[in-house]
Amino acid sequence: MGSTGPRPGPSRVIYDSAVKTYHDIAGDGGSHVLEQVAEQRTRIAAGLAGVRHLVAVGSGKGGVGKSTLTVQLAGAMRARGLRVAILDADLNGPSQARMTGVQQAVFVPGRDRVALPRTAAGIGVFSMGSVIPESEALDFESAAQGESHTWRAIREFALLTEILGSFEWGALDLLMIDLPPGADRTVQYADFLGPRTSFVLVTIPSQVARGVVTRSIAALAKRPNRLLGYVENMSGYHCRDCDGVKPLFAADDAPLGIPCLGTVPFDPELARHCDRGTPFTELRDTPVGAAMDAIAQRLLDAANKDSP
Repeated sequence: MGSTGPRPGPSRVIYDSAVKTYHDIAGDGGSHVLEQVAEQRTRIAAGLAGVRHLVAVGSGKGGVGKSTLTVQLAGAMRARGLRVAILDADLNGPSQARMTGVQQAVFVPGRDRVALPRTAAGIGVFSMGSVIPESEALDFESAAQGESHTWRAIREFALLTEILGSFEWGALDLLMIDLPPGADRTVQYADFLGPRTSFVLVTIPSQVARGVVTRSIAALAKRPNRLLGYVENMSGYHCRDCDGVKPLFAADDAPLGIPCLGTVPFDPELARHCDRGTPFTELRDTPVGAAMDAIAQRLLDAANKDSP
């Protein structure tokens, strides 16, 4: 008969007490991450050395007209004779290629860097919409199936580093950066672009939209970036039949704690011009054009204040 004594229990994994914890690792643990970050910063700084003002346009909330304001303000700056370019940083939902008329543009390599496509008015534009059709999505391969959320932000910022370092931005008075929506994205881009970059936020006269922008303001207040102010878009609508501006949303005058650079009425004609990629000059004599012109001046005044 077999033994009736106690059977051996399940095997136990014996952990080496010498295994280090996260807090025991000195520096970056030999991964050279710090060197890679420093190299990334150097490449970005070299690529943007000729740019006087970096202005990122964010919203915290999608659908408030941030991209429309970016291209129209760039047009207003260009109409003043300034050297302007647009970086469409919304890699997954690029719209600047269509709105600036460079959807069919070809990236042409130069001696050192790639030349920027330009609008008829001379505004340099980088947008993924020039290389990826609207029927397709930008896809980032992940190292593990089902883990794209882990890798996407890393790949996005790595691609942006390549864009900033590989394209010829040249001597610019202003580089307008059209950010993707999301309060968290605004903060990520503040860290990525560094303290040189100033921010303009866009909202509409809605308590929901203003509440989300307030969160972005609070988050940016903890960083060294300058917050130039906000623009209230869709502040009424332009009635072409009566040539007046009528209310569109219930008024909300609650202060946001930062300067208001101006308000812009909604005009269906503006949407049509953006879809067709027609320039700002065709809207300059409208209430929308006058509003954009005034905001452009206030933005310039704010950017020039206390700047080197």
